[in-house]
Amino acid sequence: MAVSLKPIAGQIIVITGASSGNGLATAREAVRRGAAVVIAARNAEALERVAADLRTAGGRVAVVAGDVANEADVERIADTAIETFGGFDSWVNNAAAATYGTVEQVPIADHRRAFDVNYFGTLQGSLVAARHLRTRGGGAIINVGSILGDRAIIQQGPYSATKHAVQALTDALRMELERDRAGISVTLIKPGAIDTPYPEHARNFMDKAPRLPPPLYDPSLVADAILFACANQRRELYVGGGGVLSSLVGQIAPRLTDLAMEVIGTRIQQKPSDPGDPDRRDNLYEARSDGTTHGSQKVHARSTSLILEAQKLPWAAGGLVALGVGAIVGLSRAATPKR
Repeated sequence: MAVSLKPIAGQIIVITGASSGNGLATAREAVRRGAAVVIAARNAEALERVAADLRTAGGRVAVVAGDVANEADVERIADTAIETFGGFDSWVNNAAAATYGTVEQVPIADHRRAFDVNYFGTLQGSLVAARHLRTRGGGAIINVGSILGDRAIIQQGPYSATKHAVQALTDALRMELERDRAGISVTLIKPGAIDTPYPEHARNFMDKAPRLPPPLYDPSLVADAILFACANQRRELYVGGGGVLSSLVGQIAPRLTDLAMEVIGTRIQQKPSDPGDPDRRDNLYEARSDGTTHGSQKVHARSTSLILEAQKLPWAAGGLVALGVGAIVGLSRAATPKR
């Protein structure tokens, strides 16, 4: 079965991690474009506020308070979509948990928690979505990864590891569903640094307040990428040229990137003069203050991403990969000793 995706206005879209950041931005934009949404997150109070706002704007909304690390909660999300709207057309695995600190500083239990949410939550969501979409005649699964799935960063080792795992999972699932001709599109979204409450929500083991390294981009760009993938088959979509550059440099010159990270990696991820909202701090195990798309730290966020727009063009879909491969091959040839 060939993949055939509905326009956004005709879709029911499930979004996990929808109480803040990229998930909330996606829910708002989906409703604005005419979709019905099922929003899920742990913070029931924040979800109800979000739902009330969306309904006031004319949106069709269902709410599920739950933790994607719990398999029963993920099943309940699907059940709610079926009971409320008769099913769903796209499923967005966006929920995430994070830590700041060295691999040695972060306790093993916190490493496991990050994997429970980021990897196993995405896995369970993907399995539930694939099972339903097979019976529905196809649809889209969108996994929100990260440029840190291409290139790990110092002080975010556990998160980087989970996003590497999500990339492998997404690629394997895509191949399997394509082989089965299931009619299901599987897309990995790779944001760079996005101005969300992410650093405030993360558990922090550093001696200074965390931040995301610049350049930062607006969450609306991630929402746009996700919704584009709901309606258009793509393998992956990068959000933010800064992230793409980091990824390419990390692959072209990994050792040089290591050394640069060792020198400046910690400093560019700290903001001691502006720690952000203390009520948002550390949601690794329990929900904290939610309900906003942007972080409370004072940062500059770019509102456009030319690299994202380029990837939307049919003829340019493979251009980014080709550019990266060409650069790597060129550098390798230049570095090969002449005999």
